[in-house]
Amino acid sequence: MLTDSKKSNEDKYLDITLRPKSFNEYIGQDKTKENLSILIEAAKKRRESIEHVLLYGSSGLGKTTLAHIIAREMGNNIKITSGPAIEKVGDLASVLTNLQDGDILFVDECHRMNKTVEETLYPAMEDYVLDIILGKGPSAKTIQLELPKFTLIGATTRIGLLSSPLRSRFGATYRLDFYRDEDIEKIVARSANILGVQIKNQEALKIISRRSRKTPRVANRLLKRVRDFSQVRSDGVIDKKTAEQALKMLEIDQYGLEPADRHILEVIINKFNGGPVGLKALTATSNEEAETIADVYEPYLLQMGFLARTPRGRVATKLAYNHLKIKYNEEQERLF
Repeated sequence: MLTDSKKSNEDKYLDITLRPKSFNEYIGQDKTKENLSILIEAAKKRRESIEHVLLYGSSGLGKTTLAHIIAREMGNNIKITSGPAIEKVGDLASVLTNLQDGDILFVDECHRMNKTVEETLYPAMEDYVLDIILGKGPSAKTIQLELPKFTLIGATTRIGLLSSPLRSRFGATYRLDFYRDEDIEKIVARSANILGVQIKNQEALKIISRRSRKTPRVANRLLKRVRDFSQVRSDGVIDKKTAEQALKMLEIDQYGLEPADRHILEVIINKFNGGPVGLKALTATSNEEAETIADVYEPYLLQMGFLARTPRGRVATKLAYNHLKIKYNEEQERLF
């Protein structure tokens, strides 16, 4: 699965190699880049840390990359962790007390922090203090440890799961959208140049770009897999025919849908008469995890118009029926 969050060591190394190092190298998300540039420049002029930043959007759109760029532009170190990794208050205390003034703390999947940890984070973000409770019951005491002036950058794919108190403590919130096709083309061309991959013509570049789910991470993965195919089955140069053959072997269609995407749509159509269907029922019948459906597959299917969300659940659209060559039931129109 090309959209899987689990990566091989080679993919992790190549992802780091392909990661933009500055705003100039970072393609797309122009409004967010401009706003962040102003935020950073103003903070540098005041000789202060930037405010806490929340980045949200689907997986693979560049939240981690932006965090690294922010740290580099500020000239500060970045420490990286994730919501699920901070299991206890002690874990959070260990991270926070090891920061230096100006450091960036990047917390990926911040919506997955447990409530106790989250509540401990509030005074740390607001007043740069850490409240530690010693003892239990009536004899318990609270002591405060001063923390350095750090910046928290939170990243989430599901901003709706963030509690209101946590969300309100971020001074700047930015949404990362799916990329335009022309931006994905530039990203693929840049990555090909870094990897030393020769793309013969614009047609081949467009084929890879159009099937990349409007997502840079997927675009880079596809490029690497097409490169492998061209080196084994061709002369190492990617042309239109090679790109099409490689993507056909990967079972990625002209819209960028993978077998799992099509399976989810087929389940909704064949087992639930096109919907509506709730996430729990869809999870049970598709053998996919709820989080994977919600974070990986559903955003793109919604973006492309294959899926619709209604108050009663998810519904397959007429476009999905047509794409899968299944006769559309006109009764479904009443669900929209």
